[in-house]
Amino acid sequence: MNYNGAKGLEFGGGNTKVDPNVAAELPEGCRVMSTEAHGVSFWGNTGRINVESADGAPLSFFIKVISNDIGKNMLHGEFESMKAIYTVLPDFVPRPIAWGTYQTIPDTHFFLCEYREMLDHPPDPYKFTEHLADLHQNSQSPDGKFGFHITTYSGNLPQMTDWEDSWEVFFTKNFRLALDHELNAKGPDPEFDVLIPAIFDKVIPRLLRPLETEGRSVKPSLVHGDLWYANSGIDEDTDASLVFDACCFYAHNECKF
Repeated sequence: MNYNGAKGLEFGGGNTKVDPNVAAELPEGCRVMSTEAHGVSFWGNTGRINVESADGAPLSFFIKVISNDIGKNMLHGEFESMKAIYTVLPDFVPRPIAWGTYQTIPDTHFFLCEYREMLDHPPDPYKFTEHLADLHQNSQSPDGKFGFHITTYSGNLPQMTDWEDSWEVFFTKNFRLALDHELNAKGPDPEFDVLIPAIFDKVIPRLLRPLETEGRSVKPSLVHGDLWYANSGIDEDTDASLVFDACCFYAHNECKF
């Protein structure tokens, strides 16, 4: 867990205090009525901020807080990822509002978005995959390349998001980085010494190179980056499929499946 705590700004327990930099991103003239712990994160602290708007209407916001430089990079990547999805398909994600650093605790960082109450079961697969197909088909990569404009994080691990013209090249670099993370965490493995050269010298070229030869091409599609059941849900009010905790990049549309 990358969270050092935020004394005096805990979520719940009757606390209504939020950091001034968070308060500045809330609707002008609103009043914080309550905060509460909400959701689960492997890497930080998550909560719900309930406010009364200037006209008296109740509003709620979701906040995620992570510490240190890695937390700052993770939340920046999440904000840019959610913003990218929201731009293409605004009904598919909670609206991202801001990310930043606490004024009162400089090594603590936050991501803020609208709060959406979700049902505790997975979305309908047909409706969900229809939205996913819309995201992949309607997104457009800058200059038609694979990658993303900043580094995004799968959990607390950075992904390779450097822009590349070739899907084979991008996939190879990203997969190699993932294997490097594995080896750094668990140490050398004699099986890897045999398998890794075979994967990069034989398997990847044989499977991916034909997709980009003899006039064929791969469309770089915006992908969620960490799509599994725990990062999806159903809006309780609208019954719409939702995704969150994104770590996007432009890739082959079947990447990660």
